[in-house]
Amino acid sequence: MSVSSRLGHAFRDAPILPLTYRSRYVLMSDCHRGIGTSSDNFLKNQHLFLAALKHYYRRGFTYIELGDGDELWENRNMKTIVEVHDEVFAMFAQMHRQNRLYLIYGNHDMIKKKNKLQLPYSFYEGIILSPPNMPQRALYLTHGHQASLFNSTFWRVACFCVRYLWSPLENLGVLDPTSAAKNYRVKNKCETRLSDWASENRHILITGHTHRPVMPGEPSFYYNTGSCVHPHCITCIEVEQGAMTLVKWSMSARADSTLYVARERISGFVPLLSNSSFVDF
Repeated sequence: MSVSSRLGHAFRDAPILPLTYRSRYVLMSDCHRGIGTSSDNFLKNQHLFLAALKHYYRRGFTYIELGDGDELWENRNMKTIVEVHDEVFAMFAQMHRQNRLYLIYGNHDMIKKKNKLQLPYSFYEGIILSPPNMPQRALYLTHGHQASLFNSTFWRVACFCVRYLWSPLENLGVLDPTSAAKNYRVKNKCETRLSDWASENRHILITGHTHRPVMPGEPSFYYNTGSCVHPHCITCIEVEQGAMTLVKWSMSARADSTLYVARERISGFVPLLSNSSFVDF
């Protein structure tokens, strides 16, 4: 199956959510929540994530996670992940009750595809945000691992390698050369394939997977949320008032040296619904 076929399959039966000027969505990806050990990459940014999530909850946003929310290649026990990050999952439960939670699976949590973990949520390969009567302006959301044969079709082999080879070596300072997040050659190749598919199909595609945030200054068909495991921040895409904004959450200090969690707009405002929208060309 080709990259085009795999991406097409991701949206074949994807749920379609409304996109209007009143819509408020926050798109995050690649949290890689673990079991609280030294290899739990989410742990160092958990406070940033919770601060951001509470902010979006208060402001009425719907949270959409674009895959690799939980690290289920390195870890087998989802129950332990939920226990370690109980405050996150308590927020998820609250948003789920209000129909404001949508979760996409990626390669590192592909096991969620058939929900054998018996979690109280539905998981999707893709989600579409579509304006009424304007399907050409829809946002196509998926993880992005479909651009890699190794991380999609052969994900079980990749999982075995990470769990028993690369994860132990990473603790010794050796990075996984097959990872789109850690290998720039693999990252660039993956992003090129995703961007080419989006341009060829004239779909606005938003993914995670590579951990590199992408929101070009010029109109484009390909965007990326970044990740929640950057060294000193998390990044996400906000969809509000008919436009997209790339946002960074990080620790900052006031003049009196007190610390606080700061929200900073990195790039945007990219219009989606206005008559001057870039998707009209």
